[in-house]
Amino acid sequence: MADREDNVAIPGFSFLLQMDPCLKPYEKDFKRRYEQLQKQLLLLEEAEGGFDQFTRSYKTYGVQRQPDNSLVFIEWAPAAEALFLTGDFNGWEKFSHHYTKKEFGKWELILPPKHDGTPAVDHNTKLKVVVHTKAGERLYRISPWAKYVNRDEKSIVYDWVHWDPPQPYIQIHPRPKKPTSLRIYEAHVGIASPEGKVASYTNFTTNVLPRIKDLGYNCIQLMAIMEHAYYASFGYQVTSFFAASSRYGTPEELKEMIDVAHSMGIVVLLDVVHSHASQNTEDGLNRFDGSDSCFFHSPPRGEHSLWGSRLFNYSSWEVTRFLLSNLRWWMEEYCFDGFRFDGITSMLYHHHGIGACFSGDYSEYFGLQVDEDSLVYLMLANHILHTLYPDCITIAEDVSGMPAVCRGVKEGGLGFDYRLAMAIPDKWIQILKELKDEEWDMGNIIHTLTNRRYGEKCIAYAESHDQALVGDKSLAFWLMDKEMYTNMSSLIPMTAVIDRGMQLHKMIRLLTHSLGGEGYLNFIGSRLADWAWCTMACNNFPPVPEVVHHSAACS
Repeated sequence: MADREDNVAIPGFSFLLQMDPCLKPYEKDFKRRYEQLQKQLLLLEEAEGGFDQFTRSYKTYGVQRQPDNSLVFIEWAPAAEALFLTGDFNGWEKFSHHYTKKEFGKWELILPPKHDGTPAVDHNTKLKVVVHTKAGERLYRISPWAKYVNRDEKSIVYDWVHWDPPQPYIQIHPRPKKPTSLRIYEAHVGIASPEGKVASYTNFTTNVLPRIKDLGYNCIQLMAIMEHAYYASFGYQVTSFFAASSRYGTPEELKEMIDVAHSMGIVVLLDVVHSHASQNTEDGLNRFDGSDSCFFHSPPRGEHSLWGSRLFNYSSWEVTRFLLSNLRWWMEEYCFDGFRFDGITSMLYHHHGIGACFSGDYSEYFGLQVDEDSLVYLMLANHILHTLYPDCITIAEDVSGMPAVCRGVKEGGLGFDYRLAMAIPDKWIQILKELKDEEWDMGNIIHTLTNRRYGEKCIAYAESHDQALVGDKSLAFWLMDKEMYTNMSSLIPMTAVIDRGMQLHKMIRLLTHSLGGEGYLNFIGSRLADWAWCTMACNNFPPVPEVVHHSAACS
């Protein structure tokens, strides 16, 4: 095997070594990864007719309407004893419509059209898969390929809803050209309103998109779009990977929102979560076929001890089909322009980054601690996306600093376009927490802002949802704290705390934008993670795009 690895040629590896000669001792690691990628591509060609066909599996799995209006249902449930389909269409009869077992753990059911020629299952009606296990259990499940799910007001469990509108929305505006310099507006549709309710796709289209355009952004990064039963997870505990969240509206309204953004010359990225999945069983992927594995590794490898979620088995053929088809689905069906891959540090290492202190020593990025199954999956995903969609943008959220994450696959890299400069917001929080103004070390600040790998593009940001929403507070709150509730009005004199806070808020963003990277990200108008004072303060901030502290929906 070693001889074979020595003979593998990575086309652009010599160029990678020119940029970083310190990678030379790890050439065999790069070759082994590249060889695994080439082997995977060859297998896809032999078994599936190539990755183009393979990644279109969303057109065969789940439910598909045929030209004669018959419906074909296909699921992968290798550990199941039997599968049945129930729903509104058959009065919730549990055993009247059974799937036929096929090879490789697949199950198929064909429903002929009604006597009037219409499909047997009407649009916007509920369905369930009934799974019988070898242990005699009867489980009610949502198809992993469900394209729309929602829940009744009094229910806590989501339902699979057959989505096949008679007049689907058709995008009319082409994708904008890939920006040479990204200015990203990170947004959450549900909180993009001062009203005390979950906001909608329509609200975002009407009230938020024009403001984003006026502020000069050329890219929107949407979080919490993939359906998640637990709203407070901010979209990072995904339950239905092919379903756009029904909290904000219908799939057609999301398509219209993206189409309108494209008409404004704005590209739209999806915050995609392929690093883990929710533990939910009735409305998630977990134990879909009754086993503790299926889409995931069996415990303990298949469980994330800190996140309380399940971890995918990236070496599984059907899991690879599911995840790659998921990326293709969002690109084709909704016309997204790329992805921000969440939590890839957890994917890259068997230790998931838990308790790891990444010092920058190269030995930390190679060897047995690296999960090469998931690493090669990321290489494969980037190779396919950039081959099929040359202008596709992919961003890696990696805190470890692994070398070559943002170098091309042909050089032995992972193939991402950008990585998030995650040390920068941590540095600003540390300064505001621990130092007096006169103790700021400009040399240390500049070092943090410019400390990035040569030839690997970074997205700089002073704060994102991680700081403003998840377990911390926004920079403005660190700077001005409780005075924002009482002293933000233009009707009262400026206080020293507010004056200092406003000036430092501007300066932090100016420095970050100027030195931090090849792209810039701002979280939903640098909002302050608290709506209580939003309507009071909306019109009281200076008209500087990067320091607008309120929601983009406020005017």
